[in-house]
Amino acid sequence: MNRKPLLKLQQSVPQILLAMSASAALVGSLSVNAAEQDTKAEENIEQISVIGSRRLGRTVEDSAVPIDIIGADALKNSGFTETNALLSNLLPSFNFPQASLTDGSDHVRPAQLRGLAPDHTLVLVNGKRRHSNALLNLNGSTGRGSSSVDLNAIPANAIDRIEVLRDGAAAQYGSDAIAGVINIVLKSASSGGSVAAIYGANVTEMDGVPQLESVSEGSDGNLAFTEGGDRSLTDGQTLTLQGNMGFELGDNGFLNISTEYRDRHSTNRSDYDNRENYARLDDGSLDPRELTVNRYNHNFGNGDVEDFSVFYNAGYQLTNEVDLYSFGSYSKREGEGGGFYRRASDSRNIEEVYPDGFLPVITSDIDDFSLALGAKGFVSEWNYDVSAVYGQDAFEFGVINSLNTSYGPTSQTSFDAGTLTYNQLTLNVDFSREVDVSFLESSVSVAVGAEYRREGYQIDAGEEASYAQGTFGPGGAVTDPVDGPFGAAGAQVFPGFTPESEGDNSRHNVSLYIDLETYLTDDWNLAVAARYEDYSDFGDTLNGKVATRYSLTEDLALRASVSTGFRAPSLQQQYFTSVATVFVDGEPTETGTFAPSSDVAKALGSPGLEAEEATNYGVGFTWSTDFNFSLSVDYYQILIDDRIVLSNNLSGDAIADLLQGTGANQGRFFLNAIDSKTRGVDVVASYNVATDGYGDLAFNLGYNYGKNEVTNIIDPPAELQGAGFDQDNLFSGTELRRFEVSTPRNKYNLSATWTNDDIRTTLRTTRYGETQDPSSTAELNEVLKPKWITDLDVAYALTNNVSLSLGANNIFDIYPDATRENVDEVSTFSRLFAYSSFSPYGFNGRYVYGKIEMKF
Repeated sequence: MNRKPLLKLQQSVPQILLAMSASAALVGSLSVNAAEQDTKAEENIEQISVIGSRRLGRTVEDSAVPIDIIGADALKNSGFTETNALLSNLLPSFNFPQASLTDGSDHVRPAQLRGLAPDHTLVLVNGKRRHSNALLNLNGSTGRGSSSVDLNAIPANAIDRIEVLRDGAAAQYGSDAIAGVINIVLKSASSGGSVAAIYGANVTEMDGVPQLESVSEGSDGNLAFTEGGDRSLTDGQTLTLQGNMGFELGDNGFLNISTEYRDRHSTNRSDYDNRENYARLDDGSLDPRELTVNRYNHNFGNGDVEDFSVFYNAGYQLTNEVDLYSFGSYSKREGEGGGFYRRASDSRNIEEVYPDGFLPVITSDIDDFSLALGAKGFVSEWNYDVSAVYGQDAFEFGVINSLNTSYGPTSQTSFDAGTLTYNQLTLNVDFSREVDVSFLESSVSVAVGAEYRREGYQIDAGEEASYAQGTFGPGGAVTDPVDGPFGAAGAQVFPGFTPESEGDNSRHNVSLYIDLETYLTDDWNLAVAARYEDYSDFGDTLNGKVATRYSLTEDLALRASVSTGFRAPSLQQQYFTSVATVFVDGEPTETGTFAPSSDVAKALGSPGLEAEEATNYGVGFTWSTDFNFSLSVDYYQILIDDRIVLSNNLSGDAIADLLQGTGANQGRFFLNAIDSKTRGVDVVASYNVATDGYGDLAFNLGYNYGKNEVTNIIDPPAELQGAGFDQDNLFSGTELRRFEVSTPRNKYNLSATWTNDDIRTTLRTTRYGETQDPSSTAELNEVLKPKWITDLDVAYALTNNVSLSLGANNIFDIYPDATRENVDEVSTFSRLFAYSSFSPYGFNGRYVYGKIEMKF
């Protein structure tokens, strides 16, 4: 394929958009505000935000802290159906790489705000805390060592808008709100609705990765491979069905229900395997099967996923002073993700079971449930809101197309590997009112409240065969039933949770808060907040915040904030225990993760976990004009002390002795190991143009610059000194560099939306800055060069109620540089896994789609 015309056009798109936006007089990142949600320039509706301030009626324009509002139209004007992918496409400070071969994280992928961990962002639904998922991200992906809210369990068609507070807010909302807050506001229409069907697939050519044409035996008696041009593929076929409907509840209420079904087939971006699969024949020659065996024996890309979700949002005005409300959800996701291929001659394989080797597959069965009930109203000059929210996430692991080598030729090939369950109950009572103060220009908004939260985390063991060690040797050979040597224990790729890993743990906390906000003068707004929290497992904490905004003119305002914050160690970090195959320095290794309070972790120097402590600073300005142009620029600095991270994968003779009987040959645990500093700048802008007879145009631009730095690492504990360990510190240099350089240093978003009669066209392009994929072996370090990724969506209204959309994400089929061309030393697995999993835009190539929607 001749790619030069496409590449030339792709390279020109950013310049085209910049030229179209010249009247905006800046270069920046995507602003997701009213411009993209409604492109009619004459409409200038103030946007009310639920987050950032508890003062009723506070608008985004008046906020003392940066807030983005993403409306339903912006969410649907692309081919993305996952909420995380939509946010990544719309927010410059949001990062959502799509890693592969990361066990359960293949099915619940983490995302980041402002380059911090996924669990540094608090997620709310209708202003109420959303529960976390049960999974702990453990492997070499973004967010390693964290648990986060599964935003992809919330279907985009259920969302009325998304509010993103880009500022520390732990003093207002509690634990986790260090990077910011994401509030999902559900649809509340009491009539009408829509149904939609979306179908798409990846139609792509793997840049820098050739197609294997043939395999032969060379003159030297070794395998010889004939390669062709770049490999062309069509895969990842995805069908998404969506429905939304509003109903009246009597004369004074509403019920809005949204459903989504998605069936996504896998993608595979692996290179071919050039290793010998079979043992050599007795005379030393190649096994003839080497010439016909499938060389594309790994699955590296998106896994197979089928999921269904339903959300409801309801409200009822009981009296003039009392409103009842409720919302809830249920979602189910079933997925499959490949592990590392076991060759026929591998000691972990049994040739009587798999003569040609096997690719073990991890399966997921995720059930997620939530329910909120509440009442709000007005009594004796106070507004009140009383609510109860319960959420639960259960992640059941399975393993198929596998075996337990130590069980010999009669081993089963599928296993129940155990279940992780997380639940959360939150009770809130909030009061607010306006209090007149004679010496102030305005009343003082006073908000006080209390919260009780109970969290539970449970690990259920898998079936015995999934973790136990039998009496057969490597390769399933008959061996001494007492002294061995024995084959690998447990299900290959993911040994099940053992009875020793089982646990049912919980904690609770109580918090009290107060918010005060007023105008000291007509132009000067000041807000202060304080929050006290007391946890049953690690103690109490007190945090505060001050935010202010000063209007220099009607159009121009300065704003600043300073706050302290914290993040409580999650129950997952405190109690998770497991052994799994982990990719370490280019090789799969059986690695054990042990609870910080366990005997193993204590023997390695574990001091237990404490809360992280943070200090946030922000300063910026906003400029909003009467000719439909707006601009905001904000600088931020986030200091986090005692940050919780996953330790090095510790190995050595002492570790091997310590881990006898666990099935692991390396060990790790969580600890408060580092301090970090995050600094950056967000620029957000929009400009609307209404033409005479040629439709309306909305330009959105923006920019994010972010730098993460590890400022301190704890001293190595005495237990690691001279004790036969390969490491001399609990936190590796590789993980340090991942903290600092594995997210884009800068990111540009540019978009233009043109609406004219029945046609709407949206063109977006995003420049992802340099990203690195570090390794403990310098020769395997990867530097991912900056790339532009361009999306196009064209919608046409066939009738007043029916519309058709066609489009493509990554329309120019851009890939990160192939790993085989991007490292100084090409190892087996840096060949097989063709692209880095730290690519901020993934590595699946072009995705084309069509969508038909009917409104009623």
